[in-house]
Amino acid sequence: MKSLLTRQRRINPVYLAFMAVSFMVGIAGALQAPTLSLFLTREVGERPFWVGLFYTVNAIAGIAVSLLLAKRSDNRGDRRMLILFCCLMATGNALLFAFNRDYLTLITFGVLLSALASVAMPQIFALAREYADSSAREVVMFSSVMRAQLSLAWVIGPPLSFALALNYGFTTMFSVAAALFVLCIALIWFALPSVPRVEQSPEVVITQISAWKNRDVRLLFIASLLMWTCNTMYIIDMPLYISSVLGLPDRLAGLLMGVAAGLEIPAMLLAGHYVKRFGKRNMMLFAVAAGVLFYLGLVLFHSRAALLALQIFNAIFIGIIAGIGMLYFQDLMPGRPGAATTLFTNSISTGVILAGVLQGALAETFGHYSVYWGALILAVAALAMSAKVKDV
Repeated sequence: MKSLLTRQRRINPVYLAFMAVSFMVGIAGALQAPTLSLFLTREVGERPFWVGLFYTVNAIAGIAVSLLLAKRSDNRGDRRMLILFCCLMATGNALLFAFNRDYLTLITFGVLLSALASVAMPQIFALAREYADSSAREVVMFSSVMRAQLSLAWVIGPPLSFALALNYGFTTMFSVAAALFVLCIALIWFALPSVPRVEQSPEVVITQISAWKNRDVRLLFIASLLMWTCNTMYIIDMPLYISSVLGLPDRLAGLLMGVAAGLEIPAMLLAGHYVKRFGKRNMMLFAVAAGVLFYLGLVLFHSRAALLALQIFNAIFIGIIAGIGMLYFQDLMPGRPGAATTLFTNSISTGVILAGVLQGALAETFGHYSVYWGALILAVAALAMSAKVKDV
């Protein structure tokens, strides 16, 4: 009887629904992001500066929208309905990119839809945190396994994205992404729960008001911002660098992203397992040190084999900070899973802003190779900043 009850708990359908939603939203996003710089360069016909500017404007809009929705999501309304709305906007955004090639339309209406769509993932993780807390599930491992679904999506998504875009065109690729978002909407509607809000104590309310005044929250935000700036500079520039500078096949970019995402899965699962033993701070320092080695390797080595081997360090870097970093924010901001997760994702979005400006300016002024020197310097700065954040 005990074995049966244990097995039933392990196959909790709500738990599986969260895993499936994370994977589906992740793979829909992973189809669009890897080829965006190629799409803007080849289909829309823009120069590197305007490609970088698109990423910057897109990120600014994402931050503005997420900040407007984050506070409301923690205090009132059904978080599940907000997730459904964001996925509907994501569907519209994918269809717009499928059938439109006007830069002005994409950087205005397309950016607005993308900003609304970007709120979906942090809200899914916030709902998952509330569900885990209310059902007495182990939060760190639950979050790590969910985040692993995103990495699994990025194993499949980038190679599939390049295959669809290069063989069948960008219209087909974006249309497939739209269809996946429609499936996500159905899955969220029928499978995800609405978790009742817990009444918060006056002490927690005081903590909510002063969260940004907390030195450790600020330091972690800046460190995370620098980490994601490095990562986004690499994602934007790498497909162009591989084809135009190194003379390697376009498809290698998708392979590199897929290999890194595949290696991220064991990295983040191991991090979730060992975080209680080593602490979040030590795990983050280990991850950022791996990031420094990754960008140093990109500066020093340029062969196909070396680029593939370096993905081990990239996977450790992203796999750990993507999972543990989000929980770090949540633990530093108790009682505010939506706001904390949004602050984490806004550090990513702010990093995208800086990355778009830096990548575009560096690539156009000094060439693509200079982008990786810039990423290396920022990774070292992120390591120094992370060392100042307290463990929780």
